[in-house]
Amino acid sequence: MQTVVTQLREVEALPQPYLLFLGDTTQPGYAKTAFGLRDWARVRCVGEYACEGATVGTGLPFMTPVQARVAGARALVIGVANPGGHIPATWLPALLDALHAGLDLIGGMHARLGAIESLRNAALVHGRRLIDVREPPAGLPVASGRKRSGRRLLTVGTDCALGKKYTALSIVRALRERDIDADFRASGQTGILIAGGGMPMDAVVADFAAGAAEALSPDAGAEHWDVIEGQGSLSHPAYAGVSLALLHGSQPDVIVVCHEHGRERMLGHEHYAVPSLEETIDIALRLGARTNPAIRCAGVSLNTGQLEEGAARLAIEEVGARLGLPVADPMRGGGSFERLVDACLA
Repeated sequence: MQTVVTQLREVEALPQPYLLFLGDTTQPGYAKTAFGLRDWARVRCVGEYACEGATVGTGLPFMTPVQARVAGARALVIGVANPGGHIPATWLPALLDALHAGLDLIGGMHARLGAIESLRNAALVHGRRLIDVREPPAGLPVASGRKRSGRRLLTVGTDCALGKKYTALSIVRALRERDIDADFRASGQTGILIAGGGMPMDAVVADFAAGAAEALSPDAGAEHWDVIEGQGSLSHPAYAGVSLALLHGSQPDVIVVCHEHGRERMLGHEHYAVPSLEETIDIALRLGARTNPAIRCAGVSLNTGQLEEGAARLAIEEVGARLGLPVADPMRGGGSFERLVDACLA
């Protein structure tokens, strides 16, 4: 029996619902896959599971793999996106427990589940599947730079893990509520699990990365919007390459810059400061103009999740006054977010 599946086709083909695995994570930013599935695919999640030492939780019920299987779960999803996308040896007992309990494993790491001998052997013994979704399609082309029909919006960030995916999903939802034809284009493992398809940009060979971004948002109708999930940051010392390829290949007409209020140091690279919004807007527009000279910034998505309502409103107003652009927290919604959407469409 074939137990290893290496490429995601449709989300409906994945075994659902899920038990979300948090590993031994202590930084919320590294659990973004679990949080993304909780917030945007809650109906597919029965609970969470973690190793000893984990301090991050999603708020879902804690369940062992056996309990989750009884509750109806069919797969354990690795809900962690750690630096380098590795699977530590300390996770293996928990992953093996899931296989023994009758759950398939779904991973979005750079490390492939099927490449780990103990998991591969256990999957064979128990008739379970190892499913890796961070696998780019074969035959990706080098970017052509050709202008494509349709309209495109890309979320770009001052850093990693601060709201680019949530912003893109929120904008798509807002556009559809206005009866505007729009699609969310996922570029990372969490977005792919939510949307059921996409392009794992950071797993693409560098020469083909901009071509992969072109393939992610093909020609479309003149009034159709592709809202493309951004990755990394153009100023990040480790991940700027994938961010630039996505910017050049997606050829956005509009960018929305995403920032977490109060974040001062780069996630995982604390010896680097987070760039200012002004610097981020400037570099994104200058570099993006290479493949779309008409690129513009519609405004800023400000993650105010750590603030109370009143403080969040003041922060949004202050940043908007400073930049002279619409600023909103999409997760709070309201008039400020509607004005940001209006600016995207202007």
